[in-house]
Amino acid sequence: MKKALCILAVSLTGFVNGARAQADLANGIAVIVNDQVITFSDVRQHVGPAMELLREQFATKPQVMMQKMQDTLKEGTEQLVERKLILNDFKVSGYNIPETVIEDTIQDRIRERFGDRNKLTRTLHAEGLTYEGFRRQVREQIIVEALRNKYVTSEILISPQKIENYYAANREQFKVNDEVKVRMIVLNSPPGSDRAEARARAEQILQLSRQGRPFADLAKQYSEGSQRQQGGDYGWRERSFFRKELADVAFSLKPGQVSNVIETPEAFYLMLVEEARLARTKSINEVRAEAEKILLGKERTRLQQKYVDRLKKKSFVRYFDL
Repeated sequence: MKKALCILAVSLTGFVNGARAQADLANGIAVIVNDQVITFSDVRQHVGPAMELLREQFATKPQVMMQKMQDTLKEGTEQLVERKLILNDFKVSGYNIPETVIEDTIQDRIRERFGDRNKLTRTLHAEGLTYEGFRRQVREQIIVEALRNKYVTSEILISPQKIENYYAANREQFKVNDEVKVRMIVLNSPPGSDRAEARARAEQILQLSRQGRPFADLAKQYSEGSQRQQGGDYGWRERSFFRKELADVAFSLKPGQVSNVIETPEAFYLMLVEEARLARTKSINEVRAEAEKILLGKERTRLQQKYVDRLKKKSFVRYFDL
């Protein structure tokens, strides 16, 4: 199987274009799950979008790209195997899904993703998929989600004691560096623009601030930054959040102090530091939700693997190599 994944990864990078390799990939059997077949073509289609991202991200690092593609192919193959196992479990257990549930789900997806049935039909045609094939995909997705919820999600319970134990054992994970609670007014001035005019506007806004106008109101009125509607509020930030010119100023200001105009190659800034706090370890109350999310993920993964392992023990699963 490892050899097959390597060949498939090579072909997907575009390094191998031979008809023989392409034919093997299209027709070769990757895995048999009970009476169902997963071909290498199925795997390739399943991981296609992820492979495109890897090509873009690691275009200049072919060896790294190859390894990550092999890992992705392995993971994608296992996802397809798990899907077949869950669908078979649904079948042999005698479960059933009312047709109305399937139709209602399809109608919801048409409204949310396509707008109307005509656009759905055009999209399916462009992807080489029939409406029957689309309906089958929706039905299978409902089944997989329902059984995962039954055997995985519904069994997860993270008690307050588990959260506190995790926090106690992983305090290093919740350490933070010096932070400032900051608001910023951003006036964009890319190269080639009238920088003198942008600086003059920044100086005028600074004078309004010094005359007593609330900084948040000025940010809502004049800022061109992403947090304009929030009054320029960027919340608590560590030094690493800022570019150096901004960080140096932010961590030199006292709480309540507004900076002078700060110039960078792309913009002019005004900063207000509302509060500051030294490096510390976050309290259990600050990280309770984060710790619970981490534990939920770990427990979900454990129960998912337990469920799949149980299905594999009572199923026939055989992996093939080219």
